[in-house]
Amino acid sequence: MDSSSAAFYEQQNTSTAICDLNSAANTLMRMKNRRPLTPEEFAESVRLKAIYEEKKAASKASGKSLTQADVAEACGWSGQSAFSQFATGKVPLNLEALLRLAKVLDFSPEQVSTRLLSMVSLNSTPSDAEPGRSADLVPMSIWDEDTPLDDDEVEVPYFAEVQLSAGSGMTHVVEVPGRKLRFSKATLREAGVSINDAMCARVHGRSMERMILDGAAVGVDRGQTDIIDGEIYAFDHEGMLRTKYLYKMPGGNVRARSENYEEYPDEIFTPELMAEIRILGRVFWWSTVRRAPRRG
Repeated sequence: MDSSSAAFYEQQNTSTAICDLNSAANTLMRMKNRRPLTPEEFAESVRLKAIYEEKKAASKASGKSLTQADVAEACGWSGQSAFSQFATGKVPLNLEALLRLAKVLDFSPEQVSTRLLSMVSLNSTPSDAEPGRSADLVPMSIWDEDTPLDDDEVEVPYFAEVQLSAGSGMTHVVEVPGRKLRFSKATLREAGVSINDAMCARVHGRSMERMILDGAAVGVDRGQTDIIDGEIYAFDHEGMLRTKYLYKMPGGNVRARSENYEEYPDEIFTPELMAEIRILGRVFWWSTVRRAPRRG
């Protein structure tokens, strides 16, 4: 091998080593930036894993096989890692995933998370339901602004980004007159939200995806504006309506973390910047309408 070839192979090996180091560093960074689960979320992952292990043992006893890849595929996910992250507590369980897993593994969703089930309004309350039995699904009722409220319903104000006049392009977060969203009083009670403090808004952007999708409607408790580490808050940031996990830091700083932290890195809000941010309240509910897939 001549000197030029040797130099080429040495450079190639060095480049490969650097790429490997960068890949490892990126993986470690993602692990470091991952939001820690709350004690309740971690308990949910433990319950989910226990149910999976029980179903796996039952399948083996009957001469069949059940793997994490099988569960992920049945849920419509690519690869077993999606299920593994929920079952090992690396990623917090969400409502959509819980309902899919409950169907695939044949268990009642409340066995894993009453917290997530409180986000939907069901026909019966947990105290009325029989232990170990899923709540019965009921037909949807269609309503519009002319439909009278039921005894267990309230309307909460709707907030949105509104462009200011004079064509400046600037926006401001304000209540939209005449725009309301209906909530069950039972849902607000479950979430510990006073009727007078409830508001709703629509989220735009992908920073909270996996948890809150682009275009989702969110419910906000205006009575809870003090930051509790790890809770999701809606806030008015220079006219933009944003939602993030917020964490207190030394020196009066606040860390804002996205669920989609791979694409949206953490932001640090200084005390000076926090003075310009209006926290609207804690996000206690969200709902997304999935668009129909395009057909060939």
